[in-house]
Amino acid sequence: MTEETASFRLSSAQEVFGLRRVAQQAAAALAFDQQDQVRLATALSELGRDRLGSPDLEVTFGLDTTAQPNALVVAFSWRGGTPPRQETLDLVARLVRVEHRAGTPQSRLLLTHPLPRDGAWPDDPGERLAGALDTAAPSTEADDLRAQTRDLIAALDETRAQREELRRLNEELEETNQGVLALYSELTRELETTNSGVLALHSELEDKRRQLQEASEAKTRFWTNISHELRTPVNAVVGLSRLLLTPGPSPLSPEQQEQVELIAASGHTMLALVSDLLDVAKAEAGHLEIHAEPVDIRLVVTHLGGLLRSHAEGGVRLVLPPLDDAPALVTDETLLVRILRNLLSNAMKFTERGEVRLDVTADPDVHDRAVIFTVTDTGVGIPAEEIDRVFEAFYQVRGPHQRGRPGTGLGLPYARTLAELLGGSLSLTSTVGEGTRVRVRVPDLDRPGAHACAEQEERP
Repeated sequence: MTEETASFRLSSAQEVFGLRRVAQQAAAALAFDQQDQVRLATALSELGRDRLGSPDLEVTFGLDTTAQPNALVVAFSWRGGTPPRQETLDLVARLVRVEHRAGTPQSRLLLTHPLPRDGAWPDDPGERLAGALDTAAPSTEADDLRAQTRDLIAALDETRAQREELRRLNEELEETNQGVLALYSELTRELETTNSGVLALHSELEDKRRQLQEASEAKTRFWTNISHELRTPVNAVVGLSRLLLTPGPSPLSPEQQEQVELIAASGHTMLALVSDLLDVAKAEAGHLEIHAEPVDIRLVVTHLGGLLRSHAEGGVRLVLPPLDDAPALVTDETLLVRILRNLLSNAMKFTERGEVRLDVTADPDVHDRAVIFTVTDTGVGIPAEEIDRVFEAFYQVRGPHQRGRPGTGLGLPYARTLAELLGGSLSLTSTVGEGTRVRVRVPDLDRPGAHACAEQEERP
């Protein structure tokens, strides 16, 4: 809805000059900027000249308060006569929004221009507009020309200022572009240098990896050959010592008996060392094959008990679980027995009094079926700083507890290697003077995806 504020009759060129002045004053009162003031005044002046001479020509100023934002509306109305020239309408349309409504008997031209969006216009634009229209002073053609000249000069000044600002911005943009190009070139050079370094490092790492692989293969071949070469004479020594200890027609003297028993014990120790070396070499070379089948854990525990109870020293008890309801497990029974035998014999070796206990429980994770074997002892324990190192091949924690306890330092590394080959894990916690706890998690290879996991662990 348009609220009309004031109307003017246009019947002479002098009144058209006055219309331009009124338009500028109205635009200024509504807080239009300088460009919008000139734009509105020019549009009304051009339409006034075009419509001058039309019957009952009248110009009405008003505000459209329904538009968002509110808008200034200027209406030209007349009766009959020729329609506005299209050239004039096109020119005015470049300055403000214009709408031609031809009708009988009255025709109208509506010019609409929104009030400033930034809220700079007054709280009551209607009163401001009415005040500006009431105080509009008459003007002459000379006044109008001078006003147009001032507007033109102001427009030229503004255009010049904009051109200077544009030139300055272009210079800044050019400097920025040069800086960006320089930075891009520098980053490109640095990236090329970095890539060259990465390629050189990758090549060096590949050479090191190949050297390490060759060294590992050479070490494995060496231990394999040495183990095979030593096994035959050691077996001969063990067999001959057993033969000498057999009662016969010519019994040995007590001193000879003791010496032969010492030879037999040393032979057994040497044979165990050779067997451990051969097993470790096979594991590192990936020659240990996994034969998964259902395992009767009760038989495994019974077998281990019969094998190891005789090795327990006085004051040390080997505690095994009853396993009335043993969990089901599909894995390689031979490798499982080797793991548990190594852990139990190692625990009994370094426990002077107390107990060595084996516990067997099912993993509570129903989505990843597994059995957990836990070996706990009350032995000497391992210092915290040594725990990671005990899994290094041939490493042994030095101390008084080593006296009279021969070993190779291969038991724990070998047990962990076998556990990982089965797709499981082995972890160790220990406290000096209190004992050691080793936890072995063996997954059920009958579960989906377990064979793939174990095969991946088995690859060298």
